[in-house]
Amino acid sequence: MSTPLQPLGDYIVAVNEEAESKTASGLYLPDKAQEKPKTAKVVAVGPNAKQVKEGSRIVYKSYSTTEVKVGDTEYILVKEEDVLATVK
Repeated sequence: MSTPLQPLGDYIVAVNEEAESKTASGLYLPDKAQEKPKTAKVVAVGPNAKQVKEGSRIVYKSYSTTEVKVGDTEYILVKEEDVLATVK
């Protein structure tokens, strides 16, 4: 995926993954009841990012991001130090 944003320093550009709209028991959740997703797919990394690579799935601190909408896509910018884990 090509992105119009080029992160600087140790910033990471990612796209949020969709929140689950159905519970494990099969109940559908309205939009307001859904938990904000805290996982995202990395689409670009800054030159100083050491551990996170493009294409990775990450878990991040929910209030440490900057949201930017370019065209129809909503991106998040997060510092590498605010990434809690990568998902295998």
